[in-house]
Amino acid sequence: MKTGHWKEEPEEKDYPAAFNYLSLLTDSREAKKIVKAMKRRSRVEHFMAKDLLRASGLPHLGDDDHEVIKNLNKVKSGEKLSPVLLVPGAPLWVGDGYHRICASYHLNEDEVIPCRTVDRIITAR
Repeated sequence: MKTGHWKEEPEEKDYPAAFNYLSLLTDSREAKKIVKAMKRRSRVEHFMAKDLLRASGLPHLGDDDHEVIKNLNKVKSGEKLSPVLLVPGAPLWVGDGYHRICASYHLNEDEVIPCRTVDRIITAR
């Protein structure tokens, strides 16, 4: 499924950003395994912006947020956004792309967003 202002593949810089965030939610070994799996064997799935926000429990950022503005300006200039990196579960972990989700919500809450997903990996502790 193609979407209007989205790239096919995440940018390389998205993975370290996902690691930084995910290592706040789990230990760094597990975060590293999750990010490695995102690069190698993640599924591409498509979800609406409003559903991603609901499942993550994250608040919808206003159109005055600096990063949301940057992403809205990219879309307005014809630049495509990088897919979102997700770890499904309750709650949904948005490894990278929260501001892109919020920007898309401002354009259309039913915007279908390409997401790279990988299941949570449980490491022996």
